Amino acid sequence: MSETPAIAGGTPVRAAMLPYGRQLVDDDDTRAVIDALRSDYLTTGPRVAQFEAAFAAAVGARHAIAVSNGTAALHAAAFAAGIGPGDEAITTPLTFAATSNCVLYQGGSPVFADVRADTLNLDPARVEPLITPRTRALIPVSYTGLPPDMDAFRDLADRHCLVLIHDAAHALGARYRGRAIGTLATMTAFSLHPVKHVTTGEGGVVATDDDNLAAKVRAFRSHGMTRDSGQRERVGSWFYEITALGYNYRLTDIQCALGLSQLAKLDRWVARRREISSLYASAFAGHPCLELPTVPGECEPAWHLYVVRLRLDRLTADRATIFAALRAENIGVNVHYIPVPWHPLYARAGYRRGSWPIAEAAYERMVTLPLWPGMTDADVDDVVRAVNKVLAFYAR
Repeated sequence: MSETPAIAGGTPVRAAMLPYGRQLVDDDDTRAVIDALRSDYLTTGPRVAQFEAAFAAAVGARHAIAVSNGTAALHAAAFAAGIGPGDEAITTPLTFAATSNCVLYQGGSPVFADVRADTLNLDPARVEPLITPRTRALIPVSYTGLPPDMDAFRDLADRHCLVLIHDAAHALGARYRGRAIGTLATMTAFSLHPVKHVTTGEGGVVATDDDNLAAKVRAFRSHGMTRDSGQRERVGSWFYEITALGYNYRLTDIQCALGLSQLAKLDRWVARRREISSLYASAFAGHPCLELPTVPGECEPAWHLYVVRLRLDRLTADRATIFAALRAENIGVNVHYIPVPWHPLYARAGYRRGSWPIAEAAYERMVTLPLWPGMTDADVDDVVRAVNKVLAFYAR
């Protein structure tokens, strides 16, 4: 006899909701922010450069340019890549909309290729037939923190003279063939949102080894100016020029103080994310109603998300019902993501459902389980118990 789930009148596994992700902020972080508040700089100041240097070292890149959020990082990379009206950039439909919106911001057109059925990452074999003379860039995503086949994308970019922009919002701390994410593309965009691996509240970073691209991103984040206020102060000059249409995408000293403190804990927190993913993998191994994430041997994921796919043919309920049942157990499951071309903005532009069957079918079955480094083993046990309880109740 299966245990009655809370949605059907049973007792919830937990008394309070366990979120799918959240920030960790400790006394070191608080002190760092207070010190910044008491300093001479609140907006752009010395902590920005210090944070950029520490971040560049962490990801193995020559340059790390801090910006106001992950979307700004993608937009800055699209600008630096020269994407403009009439250009195309190929990316995945299984991502947050910022990945493709950055192309729209520049007047370009996103082109969506389908994903691999195992990893749900953009499939290079499906990308190549979509490359045309209008293609300017490839934008693969490390979905859930699992790196895509970056060697294949690098080869495509080199053979077709394309810019390779890696959306690594999920992947800070991940590695591909032993190399840190941040070293594998022309430009790599990171997010520092509170649910990510480290946070500055809101924030993002563009990493690159290219001096010219780094200069373009730095100008773009500050109105397209040739000299920001700090540079003018250092040389004792008031003069600057605006050479391109940039934006105010700067990150503050306050945020970078938090980022510096958080970055010191990155390795420990990524290790804990990997521990939690291993606990899930062991607990659900062989489960008849679940398809677990696939990790190719060349990848060391950063595990931003843990996404399982329901085997709906073995259940009497649809994904919406399973989702609601798990939320009723106070397990804060989520879904990542609604395919980008399904959103009305894209539908109005002519993108049609059914064009990306692997990504679309995966979306209909996926559920994101809680995963963040502050979770205890007891929290993980609660998730496992709730999933087993709900799936047993609805099993055929």
